[in-house]
Amino acid sequence: MQRSYYLKWCFIMIGTTAVGAAIVRVGDTKQLYSYRFLIHILLISINIFPAWLIQAYFKQVDLPPFARNARIAISITAGILVALLLNYTCAMSIPSSLRMGPGEAPELTFIDLIKRLLTSAFLTTLCFIIFNIIYTNDTLQKKQLENEHFKQVQLRAQLLSLQQQLSPHFLFNSLSTLKTIATDPDTKRFIVQLSHVYRYLLNVKEKDVTTLEEELSFVRSYLYILQERFENALVVTIHVPEDHYNYVIPPLTLQLLIENAIKHNSFSIESPLQIKIGIPCNGILRVENSLSLRKTPEESTNLGLANIKERFQLLLRKEPEIIITTDSFVVNLPLISYESYYH
Repeated sequence: MQRSYYLKWCFIMIGTTAVGAAIVRVGDTKQLYSYRFLIHILLISINIFPAWLIQAYFKQVDLPPFARNARIAISITAGILVALLLNYTCAMSIPSSLRMGPGEAPELTFIDLIKRLLTSAFLTTLCFIIFNIIYTNDTLQKKQLENEHFKQVQLRAQLLSLQQQLSPHFLFNSLSTLKTIATDPDTKRFIVQLSHVYRYLLNVKEKDVTTLEEELSFVRSYLYILQERFENALVVTIHVPEDHYNYVIPPLTLQLLIENAIKHNSFSIESPLQIKIGIPCNGILRVENSLSLRKTPEESTNLGLANIKERFQLLLRKEPEIIITTDSFVVNLPLISYESYYH
């Protein structure tokens, strides 16, 4: 994960602190134009810059579980120790004639240690406060932009999946009525499965994610309708252990992938389209279909796969993996448990 250190603000802090400290300690602004001021800026930079980097690092690094609750204490303590060490190193290395203010050589006494410790603590705490304000503000702005972007992506997904549906509530109610008056068992079964499909489409319109159990239940009804149309030319196998049912994915993901496979491949009863849905390893849902591309490609907007990628990136911070071989098209979908997503 790429980390942001906001170095521009660090340099602003160094400049402000250097000028302020020089004016307060010297009182004579003429010295601000001497070589001593350059040494003064260097000393301030050596103290502040590492402390800033340490706060930035510990704010964004993934710590072990036992250390997460102590993140603030660890970062501030590390910053103070580094700043104190550099403070003493610079004090012993820079001749007194080059320092601004009193020119006495530093004394390694307890009082001097306390003074330098307080200085290091002040600079480190200041770095911590300023960096956290900037980081929090930047995170909130990015979150707002992501939310707006996700709303647009979600809207496109709804339009992509529901673009042919006129008055879906009316159609759903009509199917319920048709099921009641139908007498043939096969007809009733078909209507029931079609009702399940439309009920799911209505329920997930406002959802960001759905459980794998709900998505698979919908897909089975959807496949029932497709197989009434394609019969044995479409062969779908689903092997998903029940311990993965509580994982979540963006709704209609599997429907879009199945639709994509049917749209771009030629198949028949003699050479059926094979689609496999399973869990090759923990946290991955694999959708694989045999590849026999149509000689005359279907006109495509390529919105299906692009939409799936965008939603996974925005919701789960992960992207599906697409693998194309000579005889198969594979999409590995990252999964996350319901508890992890909502907590």
